[in-house]
Amino acid sequence: MNDPSTSPEPRPVPTRRGIYLLPNLLTTACLACGFFAIVSAINGDFSAAGLALFVAMIFDGMDGRVARWTGTESVFGKEYDSLADMVSFGVAPALVAYQWGFAAISEYGDAWGRFGWIASFIYAVCAALRLARFNARAATLDKRYFEGLPSPSAAGLVSAFVWFSSEWTDPGLLGLSLTFSVCLIAGGLMVSSFPYTSVKQIDWNARVKFFYFVIVPISLALVAVQPSPMLLFLYSCYALSAPFMWLVRRLRRGGPRGPGESPAGHG
Repeated sequence: MNDPSTSPEPRPVPTRRGIYLLPNLLTTACLACGFFAIVSAINGDFSAAGLALFVAMIFDGMDGRVARWTGTESVFGKEYDSLADMVSFGVAPALVAYQWGFAAISEYGDAWGRFGWIASFIYAVCAALRLARFNARAATLDKRYFEGLPSPSAAGLVSAFVWFSSEWTDPGLLGLSLTFSVCLIAGGLMVSSFPYTSVKQIDWNARVKFFYFVIVPISLALVAVQPSPMLLFLYSCYALSAPFMWLVRRLRRGGPRGPGESPAGHG
């Protein structure tokens, strides 16, 4: 009667449906900020557009940490985060830059107008390629470094430049062409192999030098007083840090190599 061979097989445990609320709400807030930045740019409010993208970065940094702290990481959350990043840090900065400069730069000729359109589109394409590469290599990458400029940092560079430039009364052809050149530079750095230090791996319990304890509050205070120039300065320093270190190692020839560099020093 109790022969194991005739006993019914145990039913498979059904797959749990639904999504975790808190981390995905934060991701949705990041997406909402990107959408608001696009709408603000269409309405000509570029200060609000730039601010919205920086708020999106805060939510983007929070959702992953909250998911890890609460043990609510999921495949759905990772995919949703990537799609939200594409909107907020790929499409939104490109459209903000396009909306701000395209009409003005077109006044200098059709060729300049096409340059603005192409530069904005190339930035969006590079952001998509950067996110796809990150997702494909996430399991094998060195967590201490990012391969290429992270898309939120690239968005910060572009949006800070537009925010800063929108305060000019008349940027002229030079200022407009420089804005779209920043889009091209940010896009190129995203798909590059330069190793960028990951701020996500900072050990908040570790001891730090007194210099860092002082400089961080001062930087935050300066950002609060003069947000657009200070954010442009900070994001420019981070974006240029990896190419600068690569150049220093190339000049030294025998210096320490970054992750992914060949023995000849090529990044």
